[in-house]
Amino acid sequence: MARNVPGVLGHFVHLDGACDAIRDLRKQGHRDLTVYTAAANHEIEEALGDRISPVRLWTLIGGLMGCTAGFAMAIWMSRDWPLLVGGKPIAAIPPFVVIGFELTILFGSLATVLGVIVLSMMKSLRGRPYHPTFSDDRIGIFVPCGYDHAPQVERLLQEHGSVEVSRDA
Repeated sequence: MARNVPGVLGHFVHLDGACDAIRDLRKQGHRDLTVYTAAANHEIEEALGDRISPVRLWTLIGGLMGCTAGFAMAIWMSRDWPLLVGGKPIAAIPPFVVIGFELTILFGSLATVLGVIVLSMMKSLRGRPYHPTFSDDRIGIFVPCGYDHAPQVERLLQEHGSVEVSRDA
C-alpha cells in the first residue's frame, strides 16, 4: 500500500489562474508539482517548464536497432544460402531495404511502448491526491510540501483564484 504524500491540493476553474500559480510556485522553488487536467494544454506545459519527453529517444534507438537487424538478418541469410542470379552480388542492398524498413517500424513502435511503460513507472503518482472533477472541468495542482510550507502554498493558491484548497497528509 502506498503512503500518502503530504502537500496541498488546489482546484482551479480558470486556466490563467492555474498557470500563474504554477509559475509562482516554480519561482518559489517547488519543482515536483503534479497538475491534473482533462486534456493536454500547451499553456500549462509552458508554465511547468517540462522538458521534451525522453520517449522519442527510445523510439530512435528502437528504430535504429530494427533497421540494423533487418539488414543484418537479410545479408546473413543470403550469405548462408547463396543464390547466384544473373551475376548480381550475393549481398546486394536494394532488395533488403523493405525488410530493413519494416523492422525499423516494428522495433521503433515496440520500443516506444516499452519507453512509455518504463518512464511512467518511474514517475509514480501513488499517494498523491486526486479528485474526479479534474477529469471534467477543473484543473488540479498538487504541491508536495511539509507542514511548515503548507500555509504559504495555500495562500498562494488562493491568491491566484483557487476555488478549493485542501491539505493532504
